[in-house]
Amino acid sequence: MGRKRRRKRETLGTIWKVPDDLWKRVEPLLRKAYPPKRTGRPHADFRRVLDGIVHRMRSGCQWNQLPKEFGDDSTVHRWFQRWCADGMFLKLWALLVAECDELGGVDWEWQAADGAMGKARFGGRTSAPIRPIAENQAPSEASSSRGMEALWGR
Repeated sequence: MGRKRRRKRETLGTIWKVPDDLWKRVEPLLRKAYPPKRTGRPHADFRRVLDGIVHRMRSGCQWNQLPKEFGDDSTVHRWFQRWCADGMFLKLWALLVAECDELGGVDWEWQAADGAMGKARFGGRTSAPIRPIAENQAPSEASSSRGMEALWGR
């Protein structure tokens, strides 16, 4: 018997900008949460803002180094902070995971968590002092002088 061959899954390419299909699902959530105001300045173009956020997260560049095609860097950063505070990214994530699950794209059998541990620089936070351990109250054969005599045959 040979090994069971797994079906090769088609991998998606790296996303640098929000594709049209994805935007059709994301836009109604953003428009519902942030409807246009009657007066004042209009909202920034949400698609450009989201593209800017995706670019920033993928490239790791500083906010003030975003290319001008995404609009003003402070506007993109402000919307990012607002969406984080309002839980918008969690809502978008839940929507996308639900749709992926319906398509069978989520393998719930295997999960992984990633983390990093590092040395606390400069000693880290100070905590309560460690209490010394009290002596063992139960006498043992080796700790008493009588026990030692018994061990050495005296």
